[in-house]
Amino acid sequence: EDYHERCVQCSEVNWGLTDGGRFYCRTCHNVIERTREVVNTDVISNTRVQTISKGLRKQEKTDEGWEWYVCEGFQFVLKKQAEALEALGICPQMKDEILCNFWRRYLQKSQQAYCNRPAGEAIKVLSGCDSSTDVDSEPERPSLLHLLSFSESDGDLLTDCSFGSSIGKVSESTSVCSGSVDGSLHLMKNQKDKLRMSMPMTLSFCYMALLWLREPMTLSDLLRFVVEGHIPYLNVFQCFPEKMKLYGLDLKIFCVESWPVYEEVYDKMLQLAAFLELPRFPDITDSCFLHPDMLCMKYLMEANLPDELHNWTCRVVKKIHIGEADFLTFAPGNKSTRKVKYDVLAAAVIVVVLKLLFLLDDHCEWLLSDFAEERNKNNKEDGPYFEFKKWCKIIKSSLDVEQKKLDEERAKYLWRCEKPLFYSAKKKSKVLKRRQIVVNLQNQFGKLSGSVQPAEKPNPSSFQLNWSEENTDGSCFHGHSLKGILQEKCGLLTAMNPDYWLCTVKLCTEKLCGHLAHYRDLDFPQSYHFVLRLFSFLLRIQPSYIHEEVCMIEHKLFNKKLYKKPKYSPGQRK
Repeated sequence: EDYHERCVQCSEVNWGLTDGGRFYCRTCHNVIERTREVVNTDVISNTRVQTISKGLRKQEKTDEGWEWYVCEGFQFVLKKQAEALEALGICPQMKDEILCNFWRRYLQKSQQAYCNRPAGEAIKVLSGCDSSTDVDSEPERPSLLHLLSFSESDGDLLTDCSFGSSIGKVSESTSVCSGSVDGSLHLMKNQKDKLRMSMPMTLSFCYMALLWLREPMTLSDLLRFVVEGHIPYLNVFQCFPEKMKLYGLDLKIFCVESWPVYEEVYDKMLQLAAFLELPRFPDITDSCFLHPDMLCMKYLMEANLPDELHNWTCRVVKKIHIGEADFLTFAPGNKSTRKVKYDVLAAAVIVVVLKLLFLLDDHCEWLLSDFAEERNKNNKEDGPYFEFKKWCKIIKSSLDVEQKKLDEERAKYLWRCEKPLFYSAKKKSKVLKRRQIVVNLQNQFGKLSGSVQPAEKPNPSSFQLNWSEENTDGSCFHGHSLKGILQEKCGLLTAMNPDYWLCTVKLCTEKLCGHLAHYRDLDFPQSYHFVLRLFSFLLRIQPSYIHEEVCMIEHKLFNKKLYKKPKYSPGQRK
């Protein structure tokens, strides 16, 4: 309270004290050289005790940084990801309340904090590095679990845990194999009852928090924002404080050299929720963004399909009861309920509706399209009828351009981090100078070869493909009518096409398989494959995942016809 100087990095006056007595900025986590002398009146009156003076001198001399645990590194990553999500419009409650509580519960369940640490744990760390202990040397360092906590009011996560005192018993030679204290132990963990933390699991934590709050962001949106660089994930370790030395085995833990995969992140989220023994999540009602009716509206707009299709998607959702809260709400403890992938489910509903109306057998949809085209030529007074053939042509052109752009960006991505890693002050100037030479050479060769400088990062958007009805070229189909393919029957509009073909007659029940159905594009009509390809691009997942969800919806929709005793030999066409 007596120190009112501004921080040299962020200009804020918001100082806190580390465990060692040094001042650090709570806003930007900058640690300065100033220390505080603590008066201890419990032992001898009028005696001033200098804290960590011996430890600090030793640390500055060796310059080996703080001793830190792997869980502290992951907490720093989660904090950065939560701040990025908050900047994208997610409510602040996610970081300070939901995600922070999930993380604390994980630390306790995995016995990394808020618990009695097993006595032999520190010895295991040392044996993993094949180094000797040095009990006498006790260098102190700031508690990163406090310094990097989610909110400034957080206390030290180690206050209720007995292993905080073991920091001083760890020899400095542990950094031979990793910068962290327990890097080797983390990679050696193989307990079935404990989920080992990983970089994909940080995204599972974030998605679980988003799902708890019912935020308008699906898992596919989250992963797309990661790939676009709006959420820290790739090379996020270069944002670690300089004193958190990262090398050796730490790079295997925090260095990511692949894009996050939808299935992996989703499966880890399911395992994580079960491991934490979380209760039933808040209900997904028809007013929530994750409800199929809401998501179908979004994907219909992005896929440039007629607005009238939304009435049909709502009818399908209501018919097979997949819009009810009990079906949609995530209940980790209930193993009998099917876990819902909200974005995949909505895309599959749209595919089923397109099959109901256009059949998508490479024949019927073209006949209906020719009829609509002929009608639009002869009657220009009323609104245009939807032409499937024209829609395919426009979507394919736009999709090819976007897919090529995405493939080029991924091919050009530099997996090597921009910030060079150095492990001592002696090597810092040499590494920085070498890095600067490399950058200068790259710029010079770039100018000589005439290569285009990388464009600035685009602003985040919920839509990847945008269509405007104001375009005069007729490329927007939102307002087009479905009258050309519908007929009125018993007061209801029904499809002129009376047929429907099933993707599979019988769902796969093999537990080892893990999939309800299998997909090979050569086994299905090209129109069906094209529609799957469109939605697989929008969701950045494999077409087989959408196909599997389509099969599930079809078997719910035609359940009575599928499982009643047939009077004739069953076929695929219904």
